[in-house]
Amino acid sequence: MVEKEAALNNLEKIKADALAVLEEVANQESLEAWRVSHLGRSSPVMGVFSSMGTLDKDLRPLMGKAANEVRQALETAFEEKRQLLEAQALQKALETEQLDVTLPGRPIAHGRLHPLTQVLRRITRIFGDMGFQVYPSPEVETDDYNFTYLNMPPYHPARDMWDTFYTKTEGVLLRTHTSPGQIRVMRDRAPEPIRAILPGATMRYEQLSARSEIEFAQVEVLVIGKNVTFAELKGTLEDFARRLFGEDARTRLRPSHFPFTEPSAEMD
Repeated sequence: MVEKEAALNNLEKIKADALAVLEEVANQESLEAWRVSHLGRSSPVMGVFSSMGTLDKDLRPLMGKAANEVRQALETAFEEKRQLLEAQALQKALETEQLDVTLPGRPIAHGRLHPLTQVLRRITRIFGDMGFQVYPSPEVETDDYNFTYLNMPPYHPARDMWDTFYTKTEGVLLRTHTSPGQIRVMRDRAPEPIRAILPGATMRYEQLSARSEIEFAQVEVLVIGKNVTFAELKGTLEDFARRLFGEDARTRLRPSHFPFTEPSAEMD
């Protein structure tokens, strides 16, 4: 009888001590440590099961049942504590993050940018990294900006290079190149140094084919400053080609003719 009472009292003490410690647990890390200490293989309650063979045969069924009840009580208390801590963590997150669940969701983007737009943005970004500024210019231009100010007066044969779209307003046309923007940026920025790029659409009345359209994109680069050399132009274009096409890109600079630049060259 004494052995029975002592064994049962020991189980009650194990249960009471474990529950007292569990009451002080305040986070998931401490809860896991409690589980290992009070429900793990080396826990006191599991030690009772291990020592069952030392008890009297008549006492073993009673002690086995009592030990199981203590273990189940501790497991139930553990689960209740776990749920409580999770609820507290969720409530704290809701209070600190202040997430408004009534806000509409973010729309999913459909489709992709046109390849031409992607390339133009990449070109703009490359020259931007080199210190150039984008200068937008009008697509509907005057005859003076499109031709005359670029050293091509009305009688100049170079005008025949472009089949121009003219509007019903005299002297107004759709630009055939982005070069008119160079005149505009020089007038706006002079006498300050200039490092500008002029991207945009140009229009020419040409035969439609797999390689040509009445509208195409052009990007012009303008640099004005002291001691600017042709070698710097060549180096800038080569650097641009490597950034756009890859480090293995090979270029060739060959002489050419443009009415409004001297000397003139083209790069392949």
